[in-house]
Amino acid sequence: MIGSRCSSEAGEGTPNDSYLGPGSWQISVGYRQQLSHRHFIGTVEQKERDEQNSEVVNNINLFDFAVTYAINQRYNLTLSVPLFFATRYSQRTSDQVRHADGIGDMSAVARMWLLRPPAENKQNVSIGLGIKVPTGKAGVTDTINTHDGQMKRVVDQSIQPGDGGAGLIADMQAFKVVGKATLFATGVYLFNPRNRNGVQTGRSRPSEAIMSVADQYLVRLGAVFAFPKVRGLAFSIGGRGEGVPARDIFGKSDGFRRPGYAIDVETGFIYSRGKDTWSFSLPVPVRRNRIRSVPDIRDNRHGDAAFADYVILAGYSRRF
Repeated sequence: MIGSRCSSEAGEGTPNDSYLGPGSWQISVGYRQQLSHRHFIGTVEQKERDEQNSEVVNNINLFDFAVTYAINQRYNLTLSVPLFFATRYSQRTSDQVRHADGIGDMSAVARMWLLRPPAENKQNVSIGLGIKVPTGKAGVTDTINTHDGQMKRVVDQSIQPGDGGAGLIADMQAFKVVGKATLFATGVYLFNPRNRNGVQTGRSRPSEAIMSVADQYLVRLGAVFAFPKVRGLAFSIGGRGEGVPARDIFGKSDGFRRPGYAIDVETGFIYSRGKDTWSFSLPVPVRRNRIRSVPDIRDNRHGDAAFADYVILAGYSRRF
């Protein structure tokens, strides 16, 4: 499964509402759901997996709870706590469902607007730096039924709540009002310098025996349009890219990972009323690519990964 869990979704609200007053708070919850089952090697879908009834299916449900405190209109701090629920099974052995639940890796990010608000309220850029703490368990096990009876096994890396490494988060948000549209761009990159986390994968290849701790990234570009005659309601459309690189920017990239990316067309709605904001969006992929990992290159092979047909994203926030 390719998916970015490096940060809460940035830029879901209308940009003109992005400034928090000095000493104010914002609480938010985001929800991400995806069912990954379409297998790709590179950009080629392995359609025979469906015909052979051998697809592996991941069902991911991720809640992200966040609290933001505004030091003033220009500087703010955000603490994010993810809660993770996932299952994984093969179509061939659909009765052997593996589960992984729990708190994910928490993060804390400090952000600042480069232009002093609200004088420049029709355009601005925010930059943020933070840390990701390995509070999520990276070696969750589950008991499954086998021909030899019940056995406890480490679940697949794709449904582990944590990755087992401390990381650095860098993010950016920008917006510009152009006529009746608000253009936006957001990006976040998670630097994971740790090489491997020590968790045994159970895979047969020695080069993939231990789980890798991989970098992750997310980029969004688009525009928001207010609905005429419907106060507080807006429509958004844009592009989205997220994934896992084959090689980390810092440190080695040994061990098992499924690097790759998905490029999506993302449409959504945003509704604001008073201090409350609701959002919903549906990214649909136009390109899915499972690239070669470092062990793949060394062993002269190319592993696969499962991608989703769409992702459901929903959010709610309230300011105090």
